[in-house]
Amino acid sequence: MAHRPAYDGLGRDTERATPKVRFVARGRERSRSWIHAYVTRLAWSDAVLVACAVAIAQLARFGAGSALTPNGSARVPAVLVSVVLGVTWLVALRAFQTLDRRIVGSGSQEYSRVVTACVSVFGVLAMVDLLFGLNFARGFIAIALPVGTVGLLLSRWGWRQVLGRQRLKSRNLEHLLVVGSLGSALPMIERLRRQPNLGYRVVGLCLPSSAGTRDYVAVSDGDVPAYGTFDDVCTSVIESGATTVAVTSAEALGHDAMQALSWDLEGLDVDMMVSPGVTDVAGPRVMVRPVAGLPLLHIDKPRYEGANRFRKAFVDRMGAATILIGLAPVLAAVAIAIKLESSGPVFYKATRVGLNNSHFSMWKFRSMVQNADMMKENLRAFNEGSGVLFKMREDPRVTRVGAVIRRYSLDELPQLFNVLNGTMSLVGPRPPLPDEVERYDGRVARRMLVKPGMTGLWQVSGRSDLSWEESVRLDLSYVENWSIMQDALILWRTIRAVFAKDGAY
Repeated sequence: MAHRPAYDGLGRDTERATPKVRFVARGRERSRSWIHAYVTRLAWSDAVLVACAVAIAQLARFGAGSALTPNGSARVPAVLVSVVLGVTWLVALRAFQTLDRRIVGSGSQEYSRVVTACVSVFGVLAMVDLLFGLNFARGFIAIALPVGTVGLLLSRWGWRQVLGRQRLKSRNLEHLLVVGSLGSALPMIERLRRQPNLGYRVVGLCLPSSAGTRDYVAVSDGDVPAYGTFDDVCTSVIESGATTVAVTSAEALGHDAMQALSWDLEGLDVDMMVSPGVTDVAGPRVMVRPVAGLPLLHIDKPRYEGANRFRKAFVDRMGAATILIGLAPVLAAVAIAIKLESSGPVFYKATRVGLNNSHFSMWKFRSMVQNADMMKENLRAFNEGSGVLFKMREDPRVTRVGAVIRRYSLDELPQLFNVLNGTMSLVGPRPPLPDEVERYDGRVARRMLVKPGMTGLWQVSGRSDLSWEESVRLDLSYVENWSIMQDALILWRTIRAVFAKDGAY
């Protein structure tokens, strides 16, 4: 059965099996050692940055030679306050599990935990100071908090860039054995193989007995070894050198076999993941609830109202106003260039569909000749898009100035006015045309649950190079898993995507 220990299965020929098991075990140990080294580097980086932030705050607030300067009503030396603050800060980072190896290196949860830990420790210190009247220098804390938080976030981002480059070279990867039917396993395998930066290398597959005997399973970009059936999972782990097992057909194994398999994998020092069969839903909406001894996955409804809506609106308007003020000279230069090159208005107003299917006028710099919309039907035969999107890499309607501003996404800047008036957001799904929305099915229509954005997952994942299906998947993933931290990451990645000019035409 699937829960049969691997070493029992190999016991039929102990003398021949032992060297192979020892060799594979050493290989698995080497493949897993990177995570321990990576977490250790993060821990040391955190300690150094917290120490630097506290030292900078002490020097800025009290000046050089301030180590013994009395502080607060208790007349505590400044150096002691700094040490207590630094230790408390590091303890908070550990308490909020910012070094959890399951979340470091990918996703927004690592950043969220770092920010939560930083805000929490200073919130607690502020309350203690207020309740006991300690009167510690608030300027000291006001400097240490932003400096340290920004430093920690930049450090985590920097280490991720290093890790990402190593993964593109097939280093520091988890070796993944997929257990499931072809229908459930292949989508996971293909997505992981398309995105090596996620950190998984699929090394094998275990199929149900009904799938028949085969050595390999064909996927879109190669073959994956088939190591046997559900009865051979533990043996397959040893043979493939897997460090992680992903079960995509839990119902086919059954509850007892799943439990026994998890126990056996503990003895092999192998992680186990179970796919719930729900795609692109993650983060705070997902919670495991034990009911009658069964771990049930509770999926909460997306929440776009109340405090979440207020926070997003506040960030949108403050961000749009700040960007408009900072880029005012750029906007003026683009407007002059457009007016000098061709006749017609500087701005182009297009009707788009927004929140709850309401229509609005989206502002853009005009990048095409006048009456370009009337020419679209004559160019349908040259459409390079798929689904309901119209895209042309060499669109004859685009002007010379238009080609430049489209490449750097400068034509999108007037949408900041839409953000200010509340019809758009800084981050959100792509704003669709009315005729596109008319062809939406029920699944795609969920994009209209949130405001469309100037940028989004579609923008930072390929822009115009994306297929219609992939664009929809990314938009739905954003709608299902929205968070402030995810918005911040998308804005940061947008800046990189714009300067890289990938997929812009």
